[in-house]
Amino acid sequence: MTLPFRDINVQTASDAYIFTSPSSPNAPALAIDRPTGDIRLLDASLLSGKRVSRIASIAGILGVIQLRLDKYIIVITKAQPVGRLRGHMVYKVVSTDILPLRERQVSDPDEDRFLNLLRGFIKPGPMYFSYSVDLTNSFQRQAQQDAESPLWKRADDRFFWNRFIQSDLINFRNKGGRSQPAPQPNIDPYILPVIFGMLEIHPTTFKGTPLTIALISRRSRHRAGTRYFTRGLDDQGHAANFNETEQVVILNDHATGLGGSSWQQQQKSSLTDGVGKEMQILSYVQTRGSVPAYWAEVNTLKYTPKIQIRAIEAAYPAAKAHFEEQIRIYGDNYLVNLVNQKGREVPVKQAYEQMVEMLVSRPQEHVQGDQRTDEKFHTIETAEKKSQFDRLHYIYFDFHAETKGLQMHRAQLLIDRMREALVAQQYFRASVDSTPGNNNKTDGGRLDVRSFQTSVVRTNCMDCLDRTNVVQSMLARWTLDRMFIDLGLLARGSRFADEDPVFELMFRNMWADNADVVSNAYSGTGAMKTDLTRTGKRTKAGALQDGNVAVTRYCKNNFLDGPRQDAFDLFLGVYQPSAGGGLVFVDRRPVLIQAVPYIAAFGLFFVLMGMYSPRLPDAAVWPMRLFILFWTGVAGWALWFVFNNGMLYVNWPKLNPRPWATEGYHETISRVRKDKILGPLVARHERGLSVARYINAEEGKKRIE
Repeated sequence: MTLPFRDINVQTASDAYIFTSPSSPNAPALAIDRPTGDIRLLDASLLSGKRVSRIASIAGILGVIQLRLDKYIIVITKAQPVGRLRGHMVYKVVSTDILPLRERQVSDPDEDRFLNLLRGFIKPGPMYFSYSVDLTNSFQRQAQQDAESPLWKRADDRFFWNRFIQSDLINFRNKGGRSQPAPQPNIDPYILPVIFGMLEIHPTTFKGTPLTIALISRRSRHRAGTRYFTRGLDDQGHAANFNETEQVVILNDHATGLGGSSWQQQQKSSLTDGVGKEMQILSYVQTRGSVPAYWAEVNTLKYTPKIQIRAIEAAYPAAKAHFEEQIRIYGDNYLVNLVNQKGREVPVKQAYEQMVEMLVSRPQEHVQGDQRTDEKFHTIETAEKKSQFDRLHYIYFDFHAETKGLQMHRAQLLIDRMREALVAQQYFRASVDSTPGNNNKTDGGRLDVRSFQTSVVRTNCMDCLDRTNVVQSMLARWTLDRMFIDLGLLARGSRFADEDPVFELMFRNMWADNADVVSNAYSGTGAMKTDLTRTGKRTKAGALQDGNVAVTRYCKNNFLDGPRQDAFDLFLGVYQPSAGGGLVFVDRRPVLIQAVPYIAAFGLFFVLMGMYSPRLPDAAVWPMRLFILFWTGVAGWALWFVFNNGMLYVNWPKLNPRPWATEGYHETISRVRKDKILGPLVARHERGLSVARYINAEEGKKRIE
């Protein structure tokens, strides 16, 4: 099996960037020519006399990306060890560098903006990798793979976060280049898969028994983006904010430290230190993803955006593709829907239920209510197994109605309702084959599978964040109790929370950290309801913190998420800059429309100045009062105009405009032209606006509001 190089030197020359591995002197060197970007493999022994301007050590190549004027190589300059899984060290990307193929003499505003988007996106992004274990796949999928394939070839395409920017290297590997037209397998060690999400590894003990517990959340690279700009499904069936979360328990793994010894030595130690104790791996996988329909929430600066849902029939092919993939990968899908049954979320709930009814053969509905709510549970499934979609089991739970008044313990009703399905679901369990001949393999020993997880719980709320996090942590807790009982660490009927308070605290914080990381990636803030996850109960302080999070989300989602969405689209290849596409980031609104917020700011400034400026003792009062009243009126009108025409002031994505945002913009600007004050002054033509960019908008497609 070919593994990525752990140490790479990059030599900067005038005609190429050359990458070599000091620990593998006989391996070919990778050369990326300047300025063409052509890729070649060279004999490393012939490079000794080449003149270079700089030599640097890097942890890996993140990828190569083409911007408007030039190609750039993104390299990982610093990686932080996080912990070991089965003796394999896992790293977090800490810092990167972007290497240009051309030395640019003149500054280009768009190119600089693209580079700033990339830097701002990569720097805080929680990205993880390993040189020797496949982080993109769950342990169950790893057990079913060919361990001799290169690491990048085994990667799950959904979670291979840097797949797009690795395209140049992968294409060269599969097809070769100009000077080397055949496939080039020797480039495999330079291709490093990275995941985006959350990863924590905790070597710990439970009631004195050493074990390692890990939590891995993998975010899908498909339909990735920010909260209000990425909802529902795309035409290929990819769901927004789709994450796979795997909780892993490893027993008798003695290679858990952050020491510098090689993972082969650590693995050998882990298989021999505990005589008669084989390493055991247990894992449980859950997923989350947006409601599988065509829907959106349209920002207008109002606290609750307007929901748009297209006809269910239009989204049926996409939903079919989505669940075909989910069933193929995970088996039966238990679709836990946590949106509200009253208020603005009702259309989303109804869309989901209509979609499931269309997919399932002869659906049977069952609604259960009580004095709290008429619809505590709503299930849709079928007793028949005529098609693969009959493996979908829809379960609606009115989360907010049940937990109203800080009674979060009532969410346990959902676990009780699903108990039979969870028991049948099982979890993945395997031991490491430590027989002679297997110990020294590069995969650390073959997995001897004892049980497979046969289904998955797919949970969602509106954002797939706060309510979803609570329910997923409860499912993980229930399953971990079961694991410990099966391992003989707990008596039947016991709970680990009652047996080991220190382990319980670690478990709570680990899941709360997961909630914050997943939420930050999507909404720009930490999660709500983490007081429940961290402390086990809902508190007034937690409710106040949720209020702070809600206000911060409102500000970020309306005024800051446009560039964040642009960064997602640029890094993941949804938008690819072209050499002729200039003025991408130009503000195309009429100048007077852009000026209104500044008028409001000036008005408030003059009001404050009039109120707090010192006055002479004999100065007249009425002129100052009139001055304050006038500017109060100006500021009030400007603020009213901004919030009444919010579509014009949301910071929308510019690289990949949302069709519903484009339509809303044109509707709003048409209404503004009828305004008695600004209408005659607003230009009839917005600067640089090209209608051709919006030809593919969802014009004429049926929507239900």
